[in-house]
Amino acid sequence: MSFKNTATHFGHISIFIHWLVALTVYGMFALGLWMVTLSYYDTWYHRAPEIHKSIGSLLFIIMVIRVIWRFISPPPKPLVNHRHFIRISSQLMQFTLYLALFGLLFTGYLISTAEGQPVSIFGWFDIPATLAGQGIQADTAGVIHLYLAWIIVVLSLLHGLAALKHHFIDRDITLKRMLGYKPN
Repeated sequence: MSFKNTATHFGHISIFIHWLVALTVYGMFALGLWMVTLSYYDTWYHRAPEIHKSIGSLLFIIMVIRVIWRFISPPPKPLVNHRHFIRISSQLMQFTLYLALFGLLFTGYLISTAEGQPVSIFGWFDIPATLAGQGIQADTAGVIHLYLAWIIVVLSLLHGLAALKHHFIDRDITLKRMLGYKPN
């Protein structure tokens, strides 16, 4: 298997980025749900959000790389046995997931910088606050952030169920392509 995608299968880089983003999103979702249960006196009350912000910022960078990589190395062509509806719904799902992910990451940035403070990424570097002081910025972005997180989880579960349907019911290679198996 190659690093770049071909007309029939995904390359190592696309597969790695796909699964890295998926695992990170679910980890961040769990961390976010846990964070909102913490009390002010909990040891992790201030630490967990800093970790969440840092990972979210790195995820944004990975998502930008992912979009650029799609132009450098386009994904494989749809399988010939997929009907037009399947092809369109697959593209719509991917576009919606990308849009929701970028929306989630942007609203996270708006929450984090609402008071004019930069976001420190594990102490390595800072992302400046460019849109601070916009009134109820943190509250509005927080509500949108929460809904987008749930939308992404639900859509990604549907995405996974569709892949399992292709594998077990249709018996095609859709799932195998994202797991790194070359078609016969």
